[in-house]
Amino acid sequence: MLELKSLSCGYGAFQAVHGLSLTLKPGTITGLIGPNGAGKSSTLMCVAGHVARQAGQVLFDGQDIGDLPATERVRRGIALSPEGRRLFKDLSVEDNLRVGGVIHPASVFGQDRDRVLSLFPRLAERLTSLAGNLSGGEQQMLAIGRALMARPRLVRIDELSLGLMPKVIGLCYQALLKLRNEGMTVLLVEQNTERVLSVADHVCVLESGQTVWSGAAADARKDPTLAAAFLGLH
Repeated sequence: MLELKSLSCGYGAFQAVHGLSLTLKPGTITGLIGPNGAGKSSTLMCVAGHVARQAGQVLFDGQDIGDLPATERVRRGIALSPEGRRLFKDLSVEDNLRVGGVIHPASVFGQDRDRVLSLFPRLAERLTSLAGNLSGGEQQMLAIGRALMARPRLVRIDELSLGLMPKVIGLCYQALLKLRNEGMTVLLVEQNTERVLSVADHVCVLESGQTVWSGAAADARKDPTLAAAFLGLH
């Protein structure tokens, strides 16, 4: 579904990612992990169209989308739940969801909203609350839900568990597994290595903008040497 071929991207003259190659198959979860500053978020933002591609290709359904504006990428089925959530804090939960589905007819809003609420029942109790008044966990649920309102086939989630309580993290990961079972493709940036390894089909480890390991998550779980060297597990 998504293929990055020798992708380099960055900000002005600064190159954050160097020659990254990665393939995402439909209906899978891919974890993009590594230390701070490794280029994980830059990769997601480049796929979204918010960080400049400097070299290589971004292929979606076999077509190079590297020069398309961000709005067109959303229309093609790519959505983002960004780091820091970036909600419209002065809008209600329901209106944040409405913004997420703005590319679709108003007539399907209720159907799409109810799908999100089935994944995150807590949001159903907070529909009229301002997003800025939600807890951190509720805000993360809303950020993911807002991305899903675009009816994507590929959703990218940046730092899902950052700052959240373990129970809330568990609920979010349960939602990811449900989405994968429905055929959704997920690209997940995550600091919680153990969590991402527990659900991912494939893992790519970045360091200083370059791939240092890429393979099946099952192989990463079974190899303690690899885990200690690259994944921060002991």
